[in-house]
Amino acid sequence: MEFRLLGPVEAFANGQVVDLGRPQQRLVLAVLLVDVGRLVPTELVIDRVWDVAPGGARRTLQVHVARLRRVLARADASVRLVGRAGGYLLDVDPDRVDAHRFQRLIGQAREHRAPAALLDQALDLWRGAPLSDLPGQWAARVRQGWSQRYLEAVVAWALAALQDGDPGPVVARLGVLVGEHPLVEPLAGAYMRALYAAGRPADALNHYAVVRRTLREELGTDPSGDLRRLHREILSGDLGAATGDGPEAPPVPRHLPAAPQMFTGRVPELAALAGAQDASTVVISAIDGMAGIGKTALAVHAAHGMVDRYPDGQLFLDLRGHTPGMAPVEPCEALDHLLRALGVPGTEIPPGTQERAALYRTRLADRRVLVVLDNAAGEDQVASLLPGSPGCLVLVTSRRRLAGLDHTLMLSLDTLPTPDAVALFTQTTGESRLRDESPELLAELVELCGRLPLALRIAAARLRSHPAWRLSDLVERLRDQRHRLVELEAGQRSVTAALDLSYRNLSADQRRAYRMVGLHPGPDLDVYATAALLDSTVVHASRMLDQLLDAHLLLEPVAGRHRFHDLTRAHAAGRDQSGSSGHTALDRLLDYYRHTAAVAMDAGYPYERDYRPRVPPAGTPSPDLPGAAPALDWLDAELPNLLAAARYATEHDRPDHVLHLSTILHRHLRSRSRYTDAETLHHQALSAARATGHQAGEVDALNGLGQVHRLQGRHAEATHNREQALRIARATGYLAGELEALTGLGHIDRLQGRHAEATQHLEQALGIARATGHRPGELDALTALGHIHAQLGRYAQAADHYQQALQIARGTGNRHGELITLTGLGQVHRRQGRHAQAIGHYEQVLEIAQATGHRHGELYALTGLGLIYRLQGQPSRAADHYRQLLDLALESGERNWQFEAWQGLGRLLHATGDPEAAIAHHDRALALADGLGQPIDQARAHDGLAHAHYALHHDEEAYKRWQFALEILVGLGVDDTDDEETNAAAIRAQLALLE
Repeated sequence: MEFRLLGPVEAFANGQVVDLGRPQQRLVLAVLLVDVGRLVPTELVIDRVWDVAPGGARRTLQVHVARLRRVLARADASVRLVGRAGGYLLDVDPDRVDAHRFQRLIGQAREHRAPAALLDQALDLWRGAPLSDLPGQWAARVRQGWSQRYLEAVVAWALAALQDGDPGPVVARLGVLVGEHPLVEPLAGAYMRALYAAGRPADALNHYAVVRRTLREELGTDPSGDLRRLHREILSGDLGAATGDGPEAPPVPRHLPAAPQMFTGRVPELAALAGAQDASTVVISAIDGMAGIGKTALAVHAAHGMVDRYPDGQLFLDLRGHTPGMAPVEPCEALDHLLRALGVPGTEIPPGTQERAALYRTRLADRRVLVVLDNAAGEDQVASLLPGSPGCLVLVTSRRRLAGLDHTLMLSLDTLPTPDAVALFTQTTGESRLRDESPELLAELVELCGRLPLALRIAAARLRSHPAWRLSDLVERLRDQRHRLVELEAGQRSVTAALDLSYRNLSADQRRAYRMVGLHPGPDLDVYATAALLDSTVVHASRMLDQLLDAHLLLEPVAGRHRFHDLTRAHAAGRDQSGSSGHTALDRLLDYYRHTAAVAMDAGYPYERDYRPRVPPAGTPSPDLPGAAPALDWLDAELPNLLAAARYATEHDRPDHVLHLSTILHRHLRSRSRYTDAETLHHQALSAARATGHQAGEVDALNGLGQVHRLQGRHAEATHNREQALRIARATGYLAGELEALTGLGHIDRLQGRHAEATQHLEQALGIARATGHRPGELDALTALGHIHAQLGRYAQAADHYQQALQIARGTGNRHGELITLTGLGQVHRRQGRHAQAIGHYEQVLEIAQATGHRHGELYALTGLGLIYRLQGQPSRAADHYRQLLDLALESGERNWQFEAWQGLGRLLHATGDPEAAIAHHDRALALADGLGQPIDQARAHDGLAHAHYALHHDEEAYKRWQFALEILVGLGVDDTDDEETNAAAIRAQLALLE
């Protein structure tokens, strides 16, 4: 499959155009293709797709991604769109994307002795303005930057082609472009050279006059020194020779270090640097990042690619801002070096910093010079080293973010994408050494190195220095996080030494903050968690985070969320020798998370407030969570940290925190379909409860596990959990635990078709709930009984139970309960043929679910709406709802709703005349029903298969399938199922036709 971005966004598979959907969906694809092979954070995708993100942007993005995933999978199974924690990654060979192929060809041309052919191939990839059919500010910025790269490539091709002695094609191509870009002086210069070489010097001089007039009218400036010199050389008839007029030309310094031999990746960063050219200003690009991230390598590599645009020289100066054992270079001393490099005799260099800076700016006036200032300590060291006139470019590298420099392109380096990290390690080690190693082991190694270039080079050096080692030997050593930094030392290179230098440059307060934040057990933290660790105010914690961020000892992947690089975390942990103070800090953090989680759950799920444990207040500041929306947002953002806190509490004997977090978070984990996380947390709580003899806690944990296992279709385990909980609750008189266990058993019995047992359990639960005033328990029991009556065709009784439950839900503000009961009422109306009322209920369910982030509610509503539109003969609307249902169910791992989606799509395909495709869908549905152990759903799938086979005249197979379905329903004593098509009477009628 091939992708095209250099023009309208297009994709081709097997020579055929692939339909990529609407513009916004194509924009999502373009965002991922630009960073192909790299994980693009979800927030970054949203920022690029929407200039102002609307409410529900994350959900809309999920739908776009799911649809793209289907499109790509149908077109080419090797192209994978992967959703990972925090973002999305498009896994495809970059050379199958024209923009990346263009960049590769440009890079190869720079190293080639005869680059014209390679550059011509690169230019042939362009079909017009990049992303020309996409809306939005991000697409416009990319379009502008890439168009600049195109013009630079055109100029490079033109000069190479002229050296090959063929000016005709150059004149033809540039003749069009100079009219479109009249202010681009390098393009004008190449065109003038081509005209001269083609024997048309008068036309070349006329074009210079046009350019000069246009520059004066549009910008109020004259042509650059380069273009003026070219004009004089054409006038003299000796292009390329010196005119002999004026003072002797100043020396041309060429001070760049050698280009890195094994430079890999950084395509977007190189594009940003290459695009930051503006002849009307002094351009400053500040490259910052943590120690070992590859700042100098990027700057030098980029500089070598720009030398042709800066013919008056290239300066390089190491400012020693973070050099072990050496003081940073003072600005006055730095100016002395730079002036001497520009040819100023030592006797003419003034003594003061200001005078030297003035002379430096004078020497650079009207010249195009590239200045690389490496390893800067801060803005003050750099400020006086900046040119004062247009035409120069300054690249600055620093471990600190140089936010104080005006009009600067800020480029903060992240770690390498995995493919680039693997490539760097392979190049540095030697491909022959790694020829027989598995890709999985290579990927693990680069992750253990944190995809940090310095660490990767050190690891490669370690492997080279031990010829007897296999890659697995090195990986085994790096897996031990406690000693990983020790392993990453080779010769004079050491990750620890690099980070130590950054650490020593911190103040005492910053060092303490670095150590304390390094204790945090979760993946990231905000200012309130930092305040808890530091036992400080929010203002002080915010200041410490900002300073560590500026020093690149912390990362901020999302606004307000800070995290460590893996190796920096290990370094911070190694600096902590605080002993008991560290434990005290973590206790404060656990108290903060437990208290704030309880507050957030009370705001997000207020109807259960009285049935959750009360926890003591935290002794540190907490965020203000004034309503359900901010509370749920906080819970979603902090869930990984809350689960990490529970894990830490489990490992360090804090049973109260584990038990509290288990019961506090259960409802939210369930509503977000985080079943694996919930299972782990409840197992931790179960162990803590049994270790401390906390029987109520044991019941709560067992009930939590029972619910999770039931939702995963693990009915035997769920039954065992619930029966254990029921036995302990009854033995200890724990009525709330008994109520929960009985309701859970009722749900399991209902799903497996044991309606009498389910009714018995649920009526017992209803009695306890009413006797104790447990309103959520009463609502759950009534809703489950409503489901049973509906399944048995007793619609009036079902509606009565749902209405009672709905009254409780609305009276207590229980949005989840309202959602479930409205779903039940929608089902009753649908079964009675009142489709308009059913649609109204399902649309209310969808509105509530999307407003509260309730995944189950969306699934219920999409299932019901898909079925109704199918029954009404609206296949397009039905298909849209079923596909949304399938996308959501696959994304969340919800097998029950995957069944509903495949079953519904199978019915729809049969109804629209494609029974063969219907069979494949019903087969998938049957496999899911078998795996879930849900016989009624098995009967529904068999019925769908029977109808499809019957339509294809496979009468014997159809008869067999209908027999299976009828045997299941008769065995359960059930006449009807959850969809209208599958019922015992209809199946008997079909069998009679075939006998």
